[in-house]
Amino acid sequence: MTSIATVIGARPQFIKAAPVSLAIAALTNLNELIIHTGQHFDANMSDIFFEELGIARPAHHLGISGGGHGEMTGAMLAALEKIYLRIKPEAVLVYGDTNSTLAGALAATKLHIPVVHVEAGLRSFNRRMPEEQNRIVVDHLSDLLLAPSRIAINNLHREGIESTKMMQVGDVMYDATLLFGQQAIGSSTILNRLRMVGKDYVLATIHRAENTDDPARLIRIMEALRAVADTIPVILPIHPRTMAAIQQRGCDLGRVTIIEPVGYLDMIVLESQASVIATDSGGVQKEAYFHRVPCVTLRDETEWVELVETGWNVLAPPTDAASVAATILNRAGSTGEDTSPYGDGKAAEKVALSMAELLA
Repeated sequence: MTSIATVIGARPQFIKAAPVSLAIAALTNLNELIIHTGQHFDANMSDIFFEELGIARPAHHLGISGGGHGEMTGAMLAALEKIYLRIKPEAVLVYGDTNSTLAGALAATKLHIPVVHVEAGLRSFNRRMPEEQNRIVVDHLSDLLLAPSRIAINNLHREGIESTKMMQVGDVMYDATLLFGQQAIGSSTILNRLRMVGKDYVLATIHRAENTDDPARLIRIMEALRAVADTIPVILPIHPRTMAAIQQRGCDLGRVTIIEPVGYLDMIVLESQASVIATDSGGVQKEAYFHRVPCVTLRDETEWVELVETGWNVLAPPTDAASVAATILNRAGSTGEDTSPYGDGKAAEKVALSMAELLA
């Protein structure tokens, strides 16, 4: 049986891995070993996802988190190399654009192990973003690049990557939304616990370093959310790093409802029942679209340009709090074009089959 090592470490990667792991398990000739780097170490951002999504517990947990990008990536690289040498996988599967993604791909390449990159070809064209740096390097290291959209494929072509290495499979996060949507609606009690009414609140998530580490941007975002909360309730599941930054800056959030990070099923309900979502998360932008909820992205650019082009997403760079607040309020309840740029919900099956073909 062929052994595949899957390297994950952050919340979006757990979600992406869930349908793919199920698809791999359905193939009798593939055996998956999950390696958790520990990049997201909080139980509310890690353990709960394995429990809710039915992902097999990691065969290896590195427990590496915190520190600078170089420190974290270097520690992961050294640890992963030792594990690869011991378990001898015939391919390494990585997701997205985190430090875990970069370390997983680089360690494999050094040992001449084929690398499969799910969510290949995304570009924000902002080289200052750590995520952009990671995704570019990983794409050029990978032996099989599985892209979510036609735009992603075009990006890879422009960078001179061989066509024989790439395939448009769709978005595995759409698979996850379809797979767990009904389960979430039937089991989550998050709205009752928060005493919120569906379609009568704004959901906000803030975690990117470009926002949390820039005092001026962070303050403007929080001022905007505070202003919005004077008109419509705002729910803010708080990332630990964001909470630390808010406390350090002394931000006044007024009526904004701050909650701890939530599991995937609760998040599905919060997203699907929101009137509008304001976020700097790439994954949440897509999940908003999958639930047909309008989104405001609190960044200068986005990798998911299809959502901007079709009217489901608008960019609101946090240069002025009043402008951001007005954009969020104006977007509530709006819609975009009826289109499906991210496939038919069978991306995970295509990922598994393409890996089987690579290793055949």
